Amino acid sequence: MADEAKAAERTLAERVVAGEGRALARAISLVENREPEGDALVAELFPRTGRARVVGLTGPPGVGKSTLIGALTSHLRKADRQVGVLSIDPSSPFTQGAVLGDRIRLADHFLDAGVFIRSMATRGSLGGLAEAALQAALLMDAAGKDDVLLETVGVGQGEIDVVDHADTVVLALMPGSGDSIQALKAGVMEIPDVIVVNKCEHPLADTMVREVRAVLSLGPQRSWRVPVVKTEAAKGVGIEKLAESIDEHRDHIETEGTLGERRARNLRAEVIGIAAARLRRDLEGRAESDPDFAGLLESVVRRETDPATAARKLLERERK
Repeated sequence: MADEAKAAERTLAERVVAGEGRALARAISLVENREPEGDALVAELFPRTGRARVVGLTGPPGVGKSTLIGALTSHLRKADRQVGVLSIDPSSPFTQGAVLGDRIRLADHFLDAGVFIRSMATRGSLGGLAEAALQAALLMDAAGKDDVLLETVGVGQGEIDVVDHADTVVLALMPGSGDSIQALKAGVMEIPDVIVVNKCEHPLADTMVREVRAVLSLGPQRSWRVPVVKTEAAKGVGIEKLAESIDEHRDHIETEGTLGERRARNLRAEVIGIAAARLRRDLEGRAESDPDFAGLLESVVRRETDPATAARKLLERERK
């Protein structure tokens, strides 16, 4: 009873720092639901962040991202590292709801106190990550997680926001799917620090590895040579090599001195992203209640004002 009384006296921030799973879940919910308490909590805990390694994993649907993360989590736990997993699921554009099914594939870790798993809906955010994703990652960092694994939606070629949220970006591809060509078309090959060809039991796996390496050779030459790792995540094959590649990339950016630059870029993108998202919500809310705004939109519908001119007038009003 005394322990429960002491726990009740502690603030939510103190409980998050102590690594309490329920407190961390509550904190992320406050951020995700855009509660003012969530902003205040992140502000209080922000000085305690910056220690966790943030790894983003992206790739097309069906490539096995969740299975890869589950296998990588198992590997990290063998080294006694505390792991936070943030899986982003697509949400309905009408209800903002989502299935949040990635937890099903991570079920093996539910009872592990050293692993915290959270699914989050995009709620209309483009680019494969939810608006609150980096804030949630910061909270996991403050809670003492050594590694924070971000899994993006898997929406396709536009899914590049992860580059603005992670220290290391892993791109997962699948043999026989034409993913290497699609990635080349979208410029996605410029994003990853590590490339995984998952489901390597496929007869075309070696062919895809050659295709990916050929595509990489056409891109700009960097100080870091992007490794291509073959895995069969469902059986744990190649996961140790993947973990080694992630470690090597982290060592490289620390030695090169670019880790700080990456994080500064990420935080800048977060500031701009949050500001833009909140401005959009304010504008959308005003469209329903401001008669002048509604009149401006009606003039666009009647083809009297073009959308760009209407947007300029709207921004001019906002600056006044």
